[in-house]
Amino acid sequence: MTTAADVRRLALWLEGTLEQQHMDRRAFRVTRIFATLAADERTANLKFTLEEQEFKCLLAPEIFRPLANGWGRQGWTQLDLAQASPGDLAAALKLAHSHSLKTPKR
Repeated sequence: MTTAADVRRLALWLEGTLEQQHMDRRAFRVTRIFATLAADERTANLKFTLEEQEFKCLLAPEIFRPLANGWGRQGWTQLDLAQASPGDLAAALKLAHSHSLKTPKR
C-alpha cells in the first residue's frame, strides 16, 4: 500500500520535478506533466506510452487501468495507491518521468 505522501516524496525526488496545482489535482512535471494526484489522494494518473500502458494494465490490472476517456487513449493510466507497493509506484513514476525529460515544452 502506498499513500499520497509517497507519491509526493518519490515524484519530487526525480530530477527537475516541480509540484503545482492542476485543476482539482496536484501535478508533477518537468517539461510536461507526467503524473497527477487525485484530490481524494486515492489514485494517481501517470503518462505512459500506449505500449507501456497496455503492459502495465495486463501485468497488474488491480493496480493499473487506462483512464476511461480520450486521455486514456493517449496513455494516461490510473494507479490505485491502496493496491500499489512502493516498488510499483517508484517504477511507474520513474517511467512516466523519463518521458517528460524527452518531451520539449510547447
